[in-house]
Amino acid sequence: MALRIIFMGTPEFSVPTLRSLHNAGHEIVACYTQPPRPAGRRGLELTPSPIHKAGEELGIAVFTPKSLKGSDEQTEFATHKADVAVVVAYGLLLPQAVLDAPRHGCFNGHASLLPRWRGAAPIQRAIMAGDSETGMMVMQMEAGLDTGPVAMTRKVPITPEMTAGDLHDTLSQEGAALMVEAMAALEDGVLTLTPQSEEGVTYASKISKEETRIDFTQTAEQVQRHIMGLSPFPGAWTEMRLSGKSTRVKVLRAALSGEGVQIACANKDVILTRLQKAGSKPMNADEFLRGNTFDGLA
Repeated sequence: MALRIIFMGTPEFSVPTLRSLHNAGHEIVACYTQPPRPAGRRGLELTPSPIHKAGEELGIAVFTPKSLKGSDEQTEFATHKADVAVVVAYGLLLPQAVLDAPRHGCFNGHASLLPRWRGAAPIQRAIMAGDSETGMMVMQMEAGLDTGPVAMTRKVPITPEMTAGDLHDTLSQEGAALMVEAMAALEDGVLTLTPQSEEGVTYASKISKEETRIDFTQTAEQVQRHIMGLSPFPGAWTEMRLSGKSTRVKVLRAALSGEGVQIACANKDVILTRLQKAGSKPMNADEFLRGNTFDGLA
């Protein structure tokens, strides 16, 4: 029999998992996602999340509570009589009453090799730290931050050419396939859970605005990883003198060799290969240099 699943997610990263569980024949009894947010140039239009749109497209009832801490919200959640809740980048804290409501509890798809990179920004932090691999994990949720026992793992290599956006897309697809596999095992009563190691715990704190500016006093390797780990969002940036004018420039890709805008770092040059001026489209370095005279950093 198919599982009765409550799906909980918000961004584009979550959508492949929702669609894959639906396509696998499970009964998605509800989608929980964060409320519509202001968007558009003036921020006046309320825009539903990617999961909100996908849920409606699939004919699933969508719920958008601001919090799940209230008794009314918790009672409503329990009325779905779900076998399990699947959580992928939902963005709201799940109180114990919510964790306990489904028959098999709640399972989270997390984008790291736990216990490394628990928390909000595991994809960016893995690249910025120079990790050679990461992955997706399906774990049973408990009250702690990403501390629950692990059901399944799928590893993914991180190459030097990979931005956070590239890794995001890869992990999103891998995570969808892994969750389908995990839910099939749960349905068959053969899903096994392994406690996380107490060693090697690290935390992937949210990216702050203050750390997005590029520090070229670091090594070229550190600068390159910083740029790739913050691309495309929020984006690492610097101030350049272009045609005699100080200009803020977002750097979207960098390398340690090749052609591009060369900037001296602590040990050697880093090569900026894809850049974007404020108000302009992203450009490869050759196109960027054809339209701008680069006079160094501002």
